[in-house]
Amino acid sequence: MFNFFVEDNSRNGNSYYIEGHDFNHIKNVLRMHDGDTILVSENGMSHLCEIKSLDGDTCIAEIIEENFQNTDLPVEIHLFQALPKGDKMEFIIQKTVELGVDKIYPVEMKRCVVKLDDKKKKSKIQRWQSISESAAKQSKRCKIPEIGDVLSFKQAMEKVKEMDLFLVPFESKRGMLDTKDALSEIKSGMKIGIIIGPEGGFEDKEVEDAVAVGGKTVSLGSRILRTETAAMTSVGMVMLHVEMNVE
Repeated sequence: MFNFFVEDNSRNGNSYYIEGHDFNHIKNVLRMHDGDTILVSENGMSHLCEIKSLDGDTCIAEIIEENFQNTDLPVEIHLFQALPKGDKMEFIIQKTVELGVDKIYPVEMKRCVVKLDDKKKKSKIQRWQSISESAAKQSKRCKIPEIGDVLSFKQAMEKVKEMDLFLVPFESKRGMLDTKDALSEIKSGMKIGIIIGPEGGFEDKEVEDAVAVGGKTVSLGSRILRTETAAMTSVGMVMLHVEMNVE
C-alpha cells in the first residue's frame, strides 16, 4: 500500500485533499482509481483512506480507519553522521530512515575529506531531505525524519547534551558488554544520540570530547566497519533492542 505525507491543512472533515506532486504520482504514475486504498500520514499518524475522486487536480481520499498503524519507535534516534565521501550520505540517510532514525545531523569532523561551502550545504540538505521523504514513504513511516543543518564537531557536542543517552561506537574496553549495558538503559520516550566518525575514523580528541559530554563508547563487533556500515549497524542495533524490549 502506498503512503503519502500531507500537511494538516489538507484535511477537511473526514477527507484529505491531495494536490501537486503527490496527486500527479497517484493519478499518472501509479494510475490509481476511485476505490483504491492508500495510507495518508499527518502529524506522526497514518490513516487508512479510500480514494473517492481524482477529478481536476485534486485527489479526495476519505478516511476509513484513523491511526491505522504506527510504525515509529517509542524512542527518538538522532544520528550525528560525519560527512562521508561521494554519495554515501544519500545511502546512509535512506537506510537509517528505513531502520527508524528520527533526525540526522551531518557533522564536519577533523578527518572528513568533504568540505562544503554554504551554497553547497543548502543544496545538499534539500537533496538529502528529499531522500529522507522517499525512504519514509517506502518504509511506511508515520513521519518524515528531518535532516538538520551541517554542524561543526563543537556544535554537535552542544547538541548531544539534549540527548538522554549518547552512544559513541569506538574501541570500548569491554567490547560488546559495553554495548549491552548501554542498550539496557534505553526506556520509552528517550532521545538517543549516535555519533559516527568519517572514513579516516575519529581523532582521539574527538572521542575524548564526546565522552566528556556524557558519551558512552560501545562496540559494533570485532570487525572494522565502513562509516556507512557503522551508521546502519548502530541504528539497527538500537532499533532491534527497542522493538524487542521497550514498549
